[in-house]
Amino acid sequence: MAFKMLVLVCYIFFCISSQLTLSYVVSSQYDWGEPDSPIFPSESRSRMSRETAEQRLTAVRQVLQQYGVDAYIVPTADAHNSQYIAPSDARREWLSGLSGSSGTAVVTSSHALVWTDGRYFTQFYLQVDTSIWSLMRQGTDLAIPAWLVANMRPGSVVGIDPTTYTRTSWTTLETALSQVNVILRPISQNLVDLARANIGDPAPSRPNNSLLPLPINFTGRRSSEKISELMTQIRSRGAAALVLTALDDIAYTLNLRGFDIPYNPVFFSYLVLRPDLSAPNNVVLSWGDGSLAENVTQHLTSERTQITTIPYQDIFDYLKNMTNELSRGSTIWLSQDGSHAIHLVAEAEGNMKTLSTVSPVALMKCIKNQVELEGFRSAHIKDGIAVVRFLRWVHESVSAGVNVTEIDVSDKLEALRHEEQYFMGPSFATIAGAGENGAIIHYKPSREGEQRVVKPDDILLVDSGAQYMDGTTDITRTRHMSSSPTPEQRLTFTRVLKGQILLGTAVFPRGSTGNLLETLARKALWDVGLNYAHGTGHGVGHFLNVHEGPSGIGAALMASDPGIVPGMIFSDEPGYYEVGEYGIRHEDLVEVIEINKDADHIFAKGMVGNFSGAGAVGFYTISLAPHQTACLDVSILDDNEIKYINDYHARVLRTLGPILLERGLTEDYEFLEKECAPIQRSAAILISATPLTFIGVFSLWLTV
Repeated sequence: MAFKMLVLVCYIFFCISSQLTLSYVVSSQYDWGEPDSPIFPSESRSRMSRETAEQRLTAVRQVLQQYGVDAYIVPTADAHNSQYIAPSDARREWLSGLSGSSGTAVVTSSHALVWTDGRYFTQFYLQVDTSIWSLMRQGTDLAIPAWLVANMRPGSVVGIDPTTYTRTSWTTLETALSQVNVILRPISQNLVDLARANIGDPAPSRPNNSLLPLPINFTGRRSSEKISELMTQIRSRGAAALVLTALDDIAYTLNLRGFDIPYNPVFFSYLVLRPDLSAPNNVVLSWGDGSLAENVTQHLTSERTQITTIPYQDIFDYLKNMTNELSRGSTIWLSQDGSHAIHLVAEAEGNMKTLSTVSPVALMKCIKNQVELEGFRSAHIKDGIAVVRFLRWVHESVSAGVNVTEIDVSDKLEALRHEEQYFMGPSFATIAGAGENGAIIHYKPSREGEQRVVKPDDILLVDSGAQYMDGTTDITRTRHMSSSPTPEQRLTFTRVLKGQILLGTAVFPRGSTGNLLETLARKALWDVGLNYAHGTGHGVGHFLNVHEGPSGIGAALMASDPGIVPGMIFSDEPGYYEVGEYGIRHEDLVEVIEINKDADHIFAKGMVGNFSGAGAVGFYTISLAPHQTACLDVSILDDNEIKYINDYHARVLRTLGPILLERGLTEDYEFLEKECAPIQRSAAILISATPLTFIGVFSLWLTV
């Protein structure tokens, strides 16, 4: 009896303590929003010096004066509207010091401004000299057209390199400026490049690396078949030619890959298709010096593809000659994402018509064929093996007191992936953010300066991916190094995962656009007044760009979104970021599948319709790596969420476990087995039940 009384006292103490803890979570969760002023994780290790910042800005202003330009716009762009750019095109970063994939600088004689989105607000203050540059928050401060309208005098000249601005953006800006008599002038010479040369710091040479043929066992379709389909579309549009400018469009069409831009297997080029000519003159590739290696010509021959090549720098001369050869009033089909410069030369001073739409190749390649989908699944199995091995390594190393830095995390992941078949490199720079650095949404650790060591009480956010010849991966796992998060961290960790699951298990009509779904990923956070400042999902290329349009899952409707259909691949990546403390993001890649009673989906058995014949679709998660269930607050998970987590972890163990054992990686298998152990509803009951419930139960037990 004494023993039973002791147990009862212990349980009463536990229950009261649990209630106090839960009360703290509930009462404080609404106060966890980001502060009104920036909080910096640490002094930036890569901030540009004041002397360098002033020298570069002064050099640009001197060139502006020479060219009679009052304001100059420097976007993060190349001539192909690439999201990721080569060092030769990183002009905004060179000028302002802000790294990252998003941002536009505007320089006048008295202002130096950088516009960027919420992913980079904190990073701006870490990297940029704010005594010289000012941050303009996209969505909050005046947009670039509005700022120029408000600040430029009538007759002023705003200059842009027309190869770095799309026709759509150019037209929008020109219309706004014309209302206040401000001139928008295309300047073929890039003024930042001229400024760099003037101070003895010329831009790097444009890369021109060797090409990699991608055989049909990876692509599932010959390049000749793709070109034939495009020629048919050109004729049906009544066009005389199609000019492809997006680098991934060209790589996809020709089943070639390149290495000119970090992380993206593409090559600098243009491709012109002309159904009015016979082969090989009907397909013109503008690339390098115009010569192709023997293995590339053999590859094209094997795919029954004949092409003509010209040097990369000759594309504008070729297009001028083409417009002279074509009948006056002929139509040139261009991508709406093509540069203003390409549109100008195609229009031939009004002699040609242009058809500007979403690229037909973009619409073609966003729906993967069966060979590409099998490749994606295979790539994610290999990637899952590497990620699991990494997770065990980082936990054991940190627990053992080893000084593991964020760079070590990035290097270890790449080394483990390198052991997998067809690995070609990372798909983007690994985001390894320990503690406060995890709150910088697109943080990238630096090899220079003092290194941030991952500590046992840190939350570590690792967003990484790989390029394999059979597919591209992108996965984020957030781990507490000692599996003992604070109540606040546990709640946000759980709510972010709830959002990922709600989106990942959604069933919706075929053809729905991503903006209709995005709220699902935010709901669990919104329920308690929390949010995150980035999009939720992006398309993914097949051994191509990790960010691929024209579809996405974001708050706003993407104008060119064709609607979600089976065969597409998206990321599902909600997050939460407590600036100065920690970041949480859960990300998987998902395949769009048809949903019926036979589908591999949590809600398949309950399907009773297909949206009146429109068709029902949903997502199937192809990323394979465990979530850290030790960080979950099971009490706020519903039955479907618990079932999803347990089913997913059972599939991860069932898929990866035998491979680990076959390779003799027993310790990795044992780690995975523990990580994939099912979570139980009883845990939620234990936490959420009131003290009186337990007292009543134990009172009955004491009477036995």
